Amino acid sequence: MGRILDFINLAKGEDDKTTVLENVKSNISFRGANLWILACAIVVASIGLNVNSTAVIIGAMLISPLMGPIIGAGFSLGIYDFGLLKKSLKNLLIATVVSLVVSTIYFYLSPFKETQSELLARTSPNIYDILIAFFGGLVGVIAITRKEKGNPIPGVAIATALMPPLCTAGYGLAIGNFRFFAGAIFLYTINCVFICVATFLIVKFLKYPRIIRFEKAREKQITYAITFLTVILLLPSVYFAYALFEQKKFDQKIATYLDREFTQKGYTIIYKNTDFKGNANKIELALLSKKFTPEEKNELDSRLSIYGLEKTKLVIRQDTTNLKQDILNQIKNEKADINQKDVMISELKKEIADNTYDNKSLLEEAKVLFPSVTDISISNHPFHVQREKVEIYPVAIYSSVKELPKSDVEKLAEWIRIRIKKVKVQIFWKRES
Repeated sequence: MGRILDFINLAKGEDDKTTVLENVKSNISFRGANLWILACAIVVASIGLNVNSTAVIIGAMLISPLMGPIIGAGFSLGIYDFGLLKKSLKNLLIATVVSLVVSTIYFYLSPFKETQSELLARTSPNIYDILIAFFGGLVGVIAITRKEKGNPIPGVAIATALMPPLCTAGYGLAIGNFRFFAGAIFLYTINCVFICVATFLIVKFLKYPRIIRFEKAREKQITYAITFLTVILLLPSVYFAYALFEQKKFDQKIATYLDREFTQKGYTIIYKNTDFKGNANKIELALLSKKFTPEEKNELDSRLSIYGLEKTKLVIRQDTTNLKQDILNQIKNEKADINQKDVMISELKKEIADNTYDNKSLLEEAKVLFPSVTDISISNHPFHVQREKVEIYPVAIYSSVKELPKSDVEKLAEWIRIRIKKVKVQIFWKRES
């Protein structure tokens, strides 16, 4: 028995308690560099949530210094240091406000306002989030109290996920969605409180010396207060977890029902929508070609109870038009759109070709006729743009050391006009630089 107790003894490898406490205190404050690191981490996390990139979100969680004041609060409760508790809560409030402000500004300015799956995941906390926060907090505190810190700290930062809920709350504020904001703040509060509770329990278990000695009655009051806060947060999370469990069961039953009653019988479902409301659930379907008679529909309704879907209403959308024909018409319309786009592309290519001249070949030929010309460029330009009818004239700009005589300019214009097959040509001279 002694060997087993020694094997699981947390005191083995423990760092000096004074040193641990000093390290905890040094990571509480949000001033200078810590504040800038937090703001940058918030921006990185917000971008990750905005573009739905898990890797970016993980990176932001790794550089976030949010764990400091939460661990500090847990330590202060465990050793009854209320000065440290006040400082920890103050810095946690500063960090929270800064994070909300930065994330709200980012999402307000961001042109992408779509609600990504990574954002949605942070709006409905449940009992699993509590378990993650609590056990993640335990690992974090145990690692902090060791001489060899090891690898757990980065893992705890990722698992407990303090940063994404704050960013999601900022997203809720930016788009004016109070439900998103409330759900995300609740998840953030859960994480903070249960990391704090885990820290409190480890500090008590390792018997850190108390700063202030209280009567037994006062100690019980503090313990009761922590227990009350824990229960208050636990109850809604249990409800959300139960609701999630029921939703998953409902989805599984629906999947089984649809597979056996429709898919295995050769019916192709082209539209499906489910609505889970506890006592008034609904399945809405549309099929490719199958039309059900009232008798067949009644049979399908009666078989819902076999799959545990007694309180579910089946709605099959059966339009008078043939769905298959509608799909073929849609494909035909899409092909017509593609053909129209091809015609437009062809016209644009022709227009570009008409407005483009082979200036390199023209220069080589012009040098034979006018040796003093060193460069030439021809392009079409619109004239009389304010009139109802805009005229397009080719404009030729030639370069030479000296401007060509008037007679040569006329010859050059006539040659260009015949060469590019245009009625009129405007000639301009640019001094050779």
